[in-house]
Amino acid sequence: MTHAWLNRSEYPFHSKYYTINGHKLHYIDEGRGEIILFVHGTPSWSFDFRHIIKEAKDNYRCIALDHIGFGLSDKPAEYDYSTINHSRTLEKFILEKGLENITLVVHDFGGPIALNFAIQYPEKIKNIVIMNSWLWRSPVSKILKSPLLPFLYRYLNFSPKVLLSQSFGDNKLASHLKAQYTKPFANKSQRNGALAFARSLLNDQDWFEEALWNKKETIANKPTLFIWGMKDPFIKPAHLDKFQTGFPNSTTLKLETAGHFPQEEQPETVTRTILKFLSLSA
Repeated sequence: MTHAWLNRSEYPFHSKYYTINGHKLHYIDEGRGEIILFVHGTPSWSFDFRHIIKEAKDNYRCIALDHIGFGLSDKPAEYDYSTINHSRTLEKFILEKGLENITLVVHDFGGPIALNFAIQYPEKIKNIVIMNSWLWRSPVSKILKSPLLPFLYRYLNFSPKVLLSQSFGDNKLASHLKAQYTKPFANKSQRNGALAFARSLLNDQDWFEEALWNKKETIANKPTLFIWGMKDPFIKPAHLDKFQTGFPNSTTLKLETAGHFPQEEQPETVTRTILKFLSLSA
């Protein structure tokens, strides 16, 4: 499968595919050693972890998948794109691949998706790295309740074209990289995954609170690293404060000038911090 827009100098990895529910889920599996599993949010894909993977694959086995509906994975018109189903897919992927002793690196919706698995299978998780995410009920933006939401997402590609740009801090997304985030959603039929995540913020509040935050005890004492963009306009520093109350065995890196995508905005610092964290927990 070829993607003419894909910048292979930025993303020089070998693509693999895993069949789930009759559809192809794209993932990369680079390097050898203990496993680091990267789980992305919206409107992104495994691309935004590329800097970390390039450095870490010399000493770790780095696995990063694209949720169905995102990145290089299939984008079927009819599919259960719910956050809960993405988590079920991740569960099946991990169990079928026999992954153990995992360091999770999660961002945005990757937090609820991956940490739901961790809560159910804590014995498979060694460390957790969390970047600008959440695990509980949160106030809902007015735009999520708007009847225009499907139009904005499907016809205007609102999530990568508008919200992504607005989410950055002082270091804006370079112009030559924007296509790597917009082109996976090239036409309206390919934008159901991003729309479903927006709807999840409206419809899954009870699940976030009751199935995740209220049951986090199984992973609360795992060695945890928080890396937080403090200029995130969507997931505020208060979210970090709450996370810290629930994960006492944690350390934190606050990036004062970064926004929602610290791994894209300050990749060298993020990569260095993650590798140091893993070396200390070895």
